[in-house]
Amino acid sequence: MSTGHLTIDLGAIVANWRALDAMSAGHVETGATVKANAYSLGAAPVSRALAKAGCRTFFVAAAEEGAAVRQSVGDKPRVFVYSGHMAGDTDMIGDLGLIPLLNSIEQMTRHIEALPGHPFGIQLDSGMNRLGMEPEEWFAVRDLVLKQGPKLIISHLACGDEPAHPMNAQQLDQFRAMTDGLQVPLSLSATAGVLLGPEYHFAMTRPGIGLYGGLPFAEASPVAAVSIPVIQTRDLEEGEPVGYGNAWIAERPTRIATIAAGYADGIIRAASNNGTLFAGCKPCKLVGRVSMDMLTIDITDLDRTPSALEILGPDQGIDALAEQAGTIGHEILTALGNRYQRRYRGAP
Repeated sequence: MSTGHLTIDLGAIVANWRALDAMSAGHVETGATVKANAYSLGAAPVSRALAKAGCRTFFVAAAEEGAAVRQSVGDKPRVFVYSGHMAGDTDMIGDLGLIPLLNSIEQMTRHIEALPGHPFGIQLDSGMNRLGMEPEEWFAVRDLVLKQGPKLIISHLACGDEPAHPMNAQQLDQFRAMTDGLQVPLSLSATAGVLLGPEYHFAMTRPGIGLYGGLPFAEASPVAAVSIPVIQTRDLEEGEPVGYGNAWIAERPTRIATIAAGYADGIIRAASNNGTLFAGCKPCKLVGRVSMDMLTIDITDLDRTPSALEILGPDQGIDALAEQAGTIGHEILTALGNRYQRRYRGAP
């Protein structure tokens, strides 16, 4: 193959979901966030695997994503839409039984008028200032909302991946103040909130990145492996440059392998001259700039020229790669391009 291989371990995703589910005591339900095409790993196969494992509730960012999940899991699992009921979404929400998480009075009005009696949830802003009704807006319409019977009320933590951050307790208190006494299922926690402990769990958790092998769930099983084929090798003398802008100069006789992936395939350009790939368990330095379709790798110390090099796998996970590029594991996953030959394994 002339393009890289992306191997996705569905069994590991299921194992991560079960591990996060086990952290919630009592009658807490564990859903799954499969937005952004399940963090680019494939919403259809990921959702099917999780549904077979017992997941009954899925969360997506937009109604269009919900349509793909609904097609994959059938009619029974619930599919909530974080962006709510946007203009133009009415037919899709109604026909597919999606459940919008209404973020404003405007969305609530649109939903009640366009789809009277159709299920909905509510998103509250407990301090992140991103999506959801703020306290004043919420208290103005709360009684009307409750008469309509919301299926779930959620909010989202801004600093959940920093356990000691005072914002966590502040948002917890605000969420409780906005929902005190309500007989409606509540949800505050994604992956980071699950790890903060039971007081953050409420009736539903909705992990995302932890399902896919990323921090802050340090015990997560790795999910994605990326192997990239070698196109060509060449031998350089000391002092010869590599790549655009002569960004790297050989300091010794060097063998360079040019491999078939670049920033068009989600290899973050900021990793230029600072990335690592692996031949088996042997590290090889990414040298020169990350190009659109190619990377140049120093393989001088290998005993033989490999047919491919691995940038994600057992020796390097998404967060280690993210650190090299000055980003987070979420971006590493969601940036993975469409040119990889995808393989799925470990489906239940």
